[in-house]
Amino acid sequence: MPDLSFPSTFSIVARDPINGDLGIIVQSKFPAVGSVVPWAKANIGAIATQAWANVGYGPNGLELLEVGKSASETLKLLLDGDEGREHRQIGIVDTKGEAVAHTGKECMEWAGQIVGDGFACQGNILASEAVVVGMAEAYENTEGDLIDKLFAGLIAGQAAGGDRRGMQSAAILVVREKGGYEGGNDRYVDVRVDEHPRPIDELIRIFNIYDMTLLSREDPNLLVKIEGDLLSIIQDALVTLGHLDEDHGNNFDTKTQSALSAWINTNNFENKARDDGTIWPSVVEFLLEDAELMDEWLKRQQD
Repeated sequence: MPDLSFPSTFSIVARDPINGDLGIIVQSKFPAVGSVVPWAKANIGAIATQAWANVGYGPNGLELLEVGKSASETLKLLLDGDEGREHRQIGIVDTKGEAVAHTGKECMEWAGQIVGDGFACQGNILASEAVVVGMAEAYENTEGDLIDKLFAGLIAGQAAGGDRRGMQSAAILVVREKGGYEGGNDRYVDVRVDEHPRPIDELIRIFNIYDMTLLSREDPNLLVKIEGDLLSIIQDALVTLGHLDEDHGNNFDTKTQSALSAWINTNNFENKARDDGTIWPSVVEFLLEDAELMDEWLKRQQD
């Protein structure tokens, strides 16, 4: 019986042509796939190494890209130096947007890839070729930034059957120069689900919290003024959660402002703090869910 213990998986490597972000998203019937498959460095490239993964492809490939090798040159050098290349699968995108991929002849069916403009989708032990086709189409046709497109591709791949053994772990890694916390590194997005029965759903759930906490991707046109019914429900939520002692008569006074700030700081949402009397809808949603008042808010809006 063939050995199915290696990280057979489906993934996307890609570069955002607008801002140069580089990223990988991946899912597998294998624990902690985020510790094996995705490798990336800002302004250098992104690599997904999988199947009977040679994890050396990650750091070694990034070194080759950093000294000026193209994605295709890097792929050739990695494969030429590896006797197990026919068991390997790899996708690479460089900082110029050249994307390449390799699926060895000994990778288990279905295995293959689709390479597009600035991205590569690859997978092995898949339900069918439809998995990578769906990934590529979703990636290309989704509006939004690199993160939106990567998630769309992963979701489409799973909808087409995904890893035929099932689901276990998932990860997304996106790098941007000084894009990490306080600009201290280039890990703009680094979120993993190491073991879960529905890892893609869990990855999305955790990413949404990460997005709220660390990123600034929302459209400023969505900001809403804190007044009227919205102010009233915000005050009710802050009272419920113990940040506000009393109802302030639908007045966004200093005590209400301080209470809202305290809740924002407690939940690490400083990145979403405002001082102009407006609030992000995502912050309202988290606040009302925290206070278990979302149903009440929806009811008020219908009345």
